[in-house]
Amino acid sequence: MKLALRLAAVDPTLGGVLVFGDRGTGKSTAVRALAALLPPIDVVDGCPYGCAPARSSEGAGPAGLCRTCTGAPGNAAGSASLPVLRRPVPMVDLPLGATEDRVVGTLDLERALLDGTRSFEPGLLARANRGFLYIDEVNLLDDHLVDLLLDVAASGENVVEREGISIRHPARFVLVGSGNPEEGDLRPQLLDRFGLSVEVGTPRNIDDRIEVLRRRDAYDRDADGFQRRWASQDGRVRKGLERARARLGEVEVSDAFLRRASGLCVALGVDGLRGELTLLRAARALAALEEASEVTPEHLAAVAPPSLRHRLRRDPLDESGSTERIDRALREMGLVEEEPSPAAHPTTRA
Repeated sequence: MKLALRLAAVDPTLGGVLVFGDRGTGKSTAVRALAALLPPIDVVDGCPYGCAPARSSEGAGPAGLCRTCTGAPGNAAGSASLPVLRRPVPMVDLPLGATEDRVVGTLDLERALLDGTRSFEPGLLARANRGFLYIDEVNLLDDHLVDLLLDVAASGENVVEREGISIRHPARFVLVGSGNPEEGDLRPQLLDRFGLSVEVGTPRNIDDRIEVLRRRDAYDRDADGFQRRWASQDGRVRKGLERARARLGEVEVSDAFLRRASGLCVALGVDGLRGELTLLRAARALAALEEASEVTPEHLAAVAPPSLRHRLRRDPLDESGSTERIDRALREMGLVEEEPSPAAHPTTRA
């Protein structure tokens, strides 16, 4: 789970992370803690959507800026030099009970009543632009919000046409969802939009459980002291993410790697090409994290389970889980070593 979140932080085009697992295993805690580990970003000061002042691929208008920043008619924000503000990467929670108006934005009623001006009040999608949108219990999300998220995730724009308002604004975010599979399945259309999918189980090792209890108790008794204790490690993770982002474009991907990735998807019967694109992006992000100059078969083997496990068709003749099917295909392709026989390694794998 932690690796998947770091990969999504290095390359936001991965498509987000889905975390399924038992209740009380720290899924929400890990996702929300990610915000403190991310390097800050530059935004246009005063922009309601947090536009990037010097990027051309993150927004809807020229130079990657929204209409507010480019100087829409009647707006004085179109100067050549825009004020820049450095701020933390947004981490926005989308509650299950949120209304559509709260998510996409709506008419600013207070301003309309006070001076009769039609003004747009941005919603959660505007706040999440260039950041993370987190949905806890994502498998319980209402269908109409699922449809809305699918549209925005595909286009990178939020379009609002209502109450005499016509607004388009950039809404590019990393979608992170968590949930308990026992409480319901996720719609296939939304499931396919997640780049990586991981499962989190309850730890069975007594020492691991005791360490979790100790850390949680230490945090409850002295939260500031706990954060100071781990500040140096947080700083190392943050610097590692910064270096990986800077190196991402320099990592080379060979034709041999692409052939292996395509062969793996064909062997597993993965529909479409989104699986291969995810393999490419995830492996390149992992190589950048490890400061490698080229993507290797080891990187492919490491990212294959979270990239493909939620894209496999259910085979009624194969009772093994999706992760086991991927591991088997990797072994058949020679990308990972064969597991030792039970006689040579009697310990049962969890």
